[in-house]
Amino acid sequence: MTNDKMTNTRLISPSILSADFGNLQRDIEMLNQSEADWIHVDIMDGQFVPNISFGFPVAEVAKKHATKPLDVHLMIVEPDRYLKRFADAGASGLTVQLEACPNLHRTVQVIKESGCRAGVAINPHSPVSLLEDIITELDLVLVMSVNPGFGGQKFIENTYKKVADARNLIEKRNSKALIEIDGGVDMNNAGKLFSAGANVLVAGSSVFAASSPSQMISSLKHA
Repeated sequence: MTNDKMTNTRLISPSILSADFGNLQRDIEMLNQSEADWIHVDIMDGQFVPNISFGFPVAEVAKKHATKPLDVHLMIVEPDRYLKRFADAGASGLTVQLEACPNLHRTVQVIKESGCRAGVAINPHSPVSLLEDIITELDLVLVMSVNPGFGGQKFIENTYKKVADARNLIEKRNSKALIEIDGGVDMNNAGKLFSAGANVLVAGSSVFAASSPSQMISSLKHA
């Protein structure tokens, strides 16, 4: 994939953290029929972030019903312990938090060996420059645009600068990594994020709280 193609790539990855857990199959089937490209699955352990979300059973249920790739984001300590299990549970992509990985290069290699797309997420306080020595190994850079752990937070405006920084780093090092944004994404910022250089937008509340979630996905994708 050339950098021109990467710059023009626009993907939407709705987060099922905001779905109706009592009707998860229904909501995943809606995503299957929509213009969504991936399905974002947030894994939280109550340690790296102050919240607990799904584990392997929900990932497996999502995989059973989804026809779109599962975009799994591990907001957990010691993610290396679980990489293979999440790959086996059906993840197409595995994203780990930079701040949780003391041996990040090794973690990325294990993700790739498991057959998954390898992503690294950075929290709002972490500069993009921390990825300089590993950017050529990555398939995805996830820029957190809220503090991780809870849905429905307000978008952090400094994200635009970080997207530009990530785009510059990717082009400077001739990396093939896509740039994903997670947190507070809605119609107020989707177009500006794509213009700044983002490729993938994770959207939870803005999609599932909409009167027509599938129409909102389409609107975000073409913002």
